[in-house]
Amino acid sequence: MTAAADAKPAGDKPLVCATALSKHFATKIPWPKTPGLPAHVRAWRAVSRMNAQVRAVSEVDLEIFAGETLGLVGESGCGKSTLGRTLLRLLEPSAGSIVFDGNDLTKLPQRALRPLRREMQMIFQDPYASLNPRMTVGAAIAEPLAIHALAKSAAERDSRVAELLTKVGLRADAAERYPHEFSGGQRQRVGIARALAVKPRFIVCDEPISALDVSIQAQIVNLLLDLQEAEALTYLFISHDLKIVQHVCDRVAVMYLGRIVDLTDAKTLYTTPKHPYTQALLSAVPRIDPKSKRERIILHGDVPSPLDPPSGCAFHPRCPVKNKPEACFRDIPRLRVLSNGAQAACHVAE
Repeated sequence: MTAAADAKPAGDKPLVCATALSKHFATKIPWPKTPGLPAHVRAWRAVSRMNAQVRAVSEVDLEIFAGETLGLVGESGCGKSTLGRTLLRLLEPSAGSIVFDGNDLTKLPQRALRPLRREMQMIFQDPYASLNPRMTVGAAIAEPLAIHALAKSAAERDSRVAELLTKVGLRADAAERYPHEFSGGQRQRVGIARALAVKPRFIVCDEPISALDVSIQAQIVNLLLDLQEAEALTYLFISHDLKIVQHVCDRVAVMYLGRIVDLTDAKTLYTTPKHPYTQALLSAVPRIDPKSKRERIILHGDVPSPLDPPSGCAFHPRCPVKNKPEACFRDIPRLRVLSNGAQAACHVAE
């Protein structure tokens, strides 16, 4: 697959549309040290915790078009996996809306949402943890067929399981074996087969190759691309490997501290990045050709805590841009179209 030339590579209407989507987690943290408090208050604070919220995803606007692969990249802990799970309503959103093929998922009760589960599936990051060790591979793949009543008989179910195993490059007799009998790459193929069992239209691939050996990663990526073409699938491809994302994805969204800060087609992102954070990420990608040099941008300091994000632009404490305007410290930037056609949430990018 090559990078798409425009920002909307498939149909005119998005298959998945998130608007102002947020996911916050309630937690408790130690009280801050405050001098001069009475002894009994200090004693109570020493054994209690203060209510707080982890702002994992904040006001995300995102469209995913039918047939495309949208990459989602960013540092560990920036909210990529949380966003993917929230889009499928595996996690309940704290605010905002999620529209899938014209259906507002945030307004549907579980009973009405269940039929739509067939249309949306997930491939998990860890193939060792995503399969039940007490179930055979065949039983794991057959389970969604039984839940959604997609097989009229045991023979039809077994035939479908064998077909799926063959489709992902495994032998049909693998259905009788248990997950511990497979390698990591083979287990991930089983996870892909399970996701395909209900014939979905949209799949969230949550770092599907990060737990695999490098020699196996290319096989799984090529399998996903072949299946996308054969099954007319739409992917949200979550990864921290920028080289893989460049190869696989039509468009790329860059995430920082729970917000989308850059969104454009893959070619534009990798050739003319505009957002300072995207520039820093790409400068860290190793290059095979020693003659191909790119200035290394070093970001100083740590990623701020989602418990207490900075005011204004969340990236401003680490931003390498000099003489930043007052708006960087005061106002949260929104996605806007830049001169290269990309959308970036930055007050200084042009």
